[in-house]
Amino acid sequence: QVQLVESGGGLVQAGGSLKLSCAASVSFFSINDMGWYRQAPGKQRELVATISSGHSITYADAAKGRFTVSRDNAKNTVFLEMNSLKPEDTAVYYCHAKDSRKVSYWGQGTQVTVSS
Repeated sequence: QVQLVESGGGLVQAGGSLKLSCAASVSFFSINDMGWYRQAPGKQRELVATISSGHSITYADAAKGRFTVSRDNAKNTVFLEMNSLKPEDTAVYYCHAKDSRKVSYWGQGTQVTVSS
């Protein structure tokens, strides 16, 4: 069982920046994909960005040009640097990981609030 521990959420003004971090506990099975999803009130959870162990990256359209995902494979840690934040980026951000068996794991979520 992999545990994901997130940090870095908070309150920021529009135009500001935040950096989220997520560390995965040691796993017998290797961690392949890691990434971030978000869920705003009344909306479905949606992809923000993912990054494979080989650093292949996918961004949602809303994240392109403003967010940067990266990872440290040695530490099983994934980061999300968010710039030029907008009020519509307000959501609970969830870390996600998938191991070599394609089993998915989720963090507890961290609140990001962008004030206008």
